[in-house]
Amino acid sequence: MSHSVKKRKLDKNRQDTLYFDSYSDVTIHEEMIADYVRTNTYRTAIERNSELIRGKVVLDVGAGTGVLSVFCAQAGAKKVFAVEACSIAEQAVKIVRQNNLQDHIEVIRGTVETVELPEPVDVIVSEWMGYALLHESMLNSVLYARDKWLKPGGLILPSKAELYIAPVCDPVVEDRLHFWYTVKDQYGVDMSCMSDFARKCIMNSDITMNFVSIEDVLSHPARFAELDLYSVTAEELRSVKGHFRCESFGCSAVSGFCVYFTVTFTCPDMQQGLVLSTSPFKPDTHWKQAVLYLDAPVSVEQDTLVSGEVSMFPSEDSARHICIGVDFTIGEQKRQTKIFSIPDWSNSEPQP
Repeated sequence: MSHSVKKRKLDKNRQDTLYFDSYSDVTIHEEMIADYVRTNTYRTAIERNSELIRGKVVLDVGAGTGVLSVFCAQAGAKKVFAVEACSIAEQAVKIVRQNNLQDHIEVIRGTVETVELPEPVDVIVSEWMGYALLHESMLNSVLYARDKWLKPGGLILPSKAELYIAPVCDPVVEDRLHFWYTVKDQYGVDMSCMSDFARKCIMNSDITMNFVSIEDVLSHPARFAELDLYSVTAEELRSVKGHFRCESFGCSAVSGFCVYFTVTFTCPDMQQGLVLSTSPFKPDTHWKQAVLYLDAPVSVEQDTLVSGEVSMFPSEDSARHICIGVDFTIGEQKRQTKIFSIPDWSNSEPQP
């Protein structure tokens, strides 16, 4: 399909400017703080690690409003360096003062790649996860901070991330595609030919962020990737991939795939650690789930095998935007490949 306007690849400085500007408005911070699962899991993880934080130096990467820094100070940290690149850092300073923690928290305006800290740190805490885990590429900044500032044997919160995939049925999509067959009965005009056009528009190559209902998940989810934040490298993040194998629960139509993630916080008093999950089987979070629509629904029966490989990699147009490639087979159908992306800023002309 041709386009009249060619997508422009943004240079890194422009990508970063647009990214950081998006965090300068109150709305996104309101959404994150209001996400109880997110914010309370971080608070609980920090409290459970208080013995490892008390009297220690902490680095909060991408501190935003500074709420995680405050949690760390409340847990007894001697010093917290709250590094934040966008203008919300000015509000973080006010929040620190309002909580009388200015002697323990220092807000530093800048990217973690460019700022200088007066000393190495014992702990790194960061809420770096984007849509589909890797959207926005903030994990790269955490890894940079780990390699440059974290003392040997230091603590990273969270310390592990895992990615999952499952086939799903989307009844809303089914209803929208069927709608064009109902027009004749309603108005006397046969518009069923619109169904193919509607399918191309709806079941496109965009990564759709949506809440997936439990009853619409058609198999047990399969884990396809795990990232150990103590050892993973920035180079490895350029291609995160893995195989999956699922068996359908019953008769249905696969509209697409659902991708979600979990992150785990090591806790001294919890053998399995504390898990923050964006699974459709868990309470909702602001990350929702990433839905990848097939070109057309595929019917499945009980125990139909759905298998393949998932690969996640940065967009060529904007390195902060994630692409997801799925190479899959459903039942006896031929193997198919589809690449999805989150619509990015490269479609927009730079503002003067």
